Amino acid sequence: MIPDVSQALAWLEKHPDALQGIRRGLERETLRVTPEGQLAETGHPETLGSALTHQWITTDFAEALLEFITPVDGDIDHMLAVLRDIHRHVARKLGDERMWPLSMPCYIADGKNIELAQYGRSNIGRLKTLYREGLKNRYGALMQTISGVHYNFSLPLAFWQAKCGVKDSDSGKAAISAGYFRLIRNYYRFGWVIPYLFGASPAICASFLQGKPTTLPFEKTDCGMYYLPYATSLRLSDLGYTNKSQSNLGITFNDLETYVAGLKRAIKTPSEEYAKIGLMDGDKHLQINTNILQIENELYAPIRPKRVTRKGETPSDALMRGGIEYIEVRSLDINPFSATGVDEQQVRFLDLFMIWCVLADAPEMSSDELQCTRKNWNRVILEGRKPGLTLGIGCETAQHPLEKVGKDLFRDLLTVAHTLDGIAGNRQYQEVCEQLVECFDNPELTYSARILNSMIDKGIGGTGLALADQYRSQLREEPYEVLSEADFAKERDESWERQRAIEAADTESFEEFLAKQSQ
Repeated sequence: MIPDVSQALAWLEKHPDALQGIRRGLERETLRVTPEGQLAETGHPETLGSALTHQWITTDFAEALLEFITPVDGDIDHMLAVLRDIHRHVARKLGDERMWPLSMPCYIADGKNIELAQYGRSNIGRLKTLYREGLKNRYGALMQTISGVHYNFSLPLAFWQAKCGVKDSDSGKAAISAGYFRLIRNYYRFGWVIPYLFGASPAICASFLQGKPTTLPFEKTDCGMYYLPYATSLRLSDLGYTNKSQSNLGITFNDLETYVAGLKRAIKTPSEEYAKIGLMDGDKHLQINTNILQIENELYAPIRPKRVTRKGETPSDALMRGGIEYIEVRSLDINPFSATGVDEQQVRFLDLFMIWCVLADAPEMSSDELQCTRKNWNRVILEGRKPGLTLGIGCETAQHPLEKVGKDLFRDLLTVAHTLDGIAGNRQYQEVCEQLVECFDNPELTYSARILNSMIDKGIGGTGLALADQYRSQLREEPYEVLSEADFAKERDESWERQRAIEAADTESFEEFLAKQSQ
């Protein structure tokens, strides 16, 4: 089932320098909760700075949903230290509130009471809130309070020069983009390994369903928790980030032009379902438009091709201008065993897996095959630890034991690990392989099994709150490593200045601004 990567791995062993200069970044989401474990109803703390313009600390869907962003970094330890410094700072500024350490939300009495993220009175700030209003009206607010970690990854230009013979990133943008699309196709085929190893949402609080029926065969505990005994990541299931209308868009990952064309088509395609919501309720806006996607970021995907946008540029226009610059991996649950929601072992594994995905052959995929890959993901998401579980390739009927496929993959990853460790002069990547491959013989070592044992014992609330209290104490007591209190104070003040400048620069009404967004 695993493609033959022997030639590519042999090439890599001869060109280890091609991997020097990998760049990474992390984005971690977390809900603010009360000491009792309920969703905080306070606004985003002003002492943290402007959520619109702060470079490290912002909000996602709701005022209570924090998002922390590291700068792009070539050093794993430094990146993780910056992320931890952000957590240390926020833990000191939150008063009695805690950061929720799980992907699935805490007890929420009524999704209607969730306050959308606010970004001030500028047109762009109001548009960001309106986009979230649209998400709430389309999918419900509760789904949007699910948290995750995003991992951004890019290979150095030296890799593409050695592998594809490109001269520079500009003239080589087609070859580089083709390489990243190969990575994406392999991710769709084999990325289920991420929820298998690191999925940490095998259960939900009963309040998450809000009384809605579900066809999933949940088991229920006395404390009102629903769980599937072999589930890995309900966050990635149909309970979480899904948009049924998106499955018919026919977006593929074979080349830049067809990918962007599919994305742009979705933004212009009207939706009967969303037209029923309407655009206005009195003088209140309900969504940006009634198309399948309000904006490009609404496309729910486990991985995205990205390029840093220029002012006024859409993500797809940026891709067409300069090609793919980096990859955003979006399938990581919050790691409940880390105060920062992600750890070094995961980052090193993702490095190995991304490199393998870009090296392995990846035949082009039709939109039908893309849907077929979802079957493997769903199987792992809902019953990944089930003894004897098998997986298929694309739309073929042949099945292969997950345990064998996982071990075959790790044999290849170990070769990549040798190359990376040779550059650094240590065994850190090999140790990650040795530790994680054991999860295929013993699923009880996976995150989902470990956290479920605690949840069955203490409930989601008890487990989450105990960890939240523990991490709050740890983070508040630790000294900063990279950033300082002065750095945070400077960024806070400058972020407010940047927001005021944006607001002062607006020259048109919000209605005029909004009309231009739909042109």
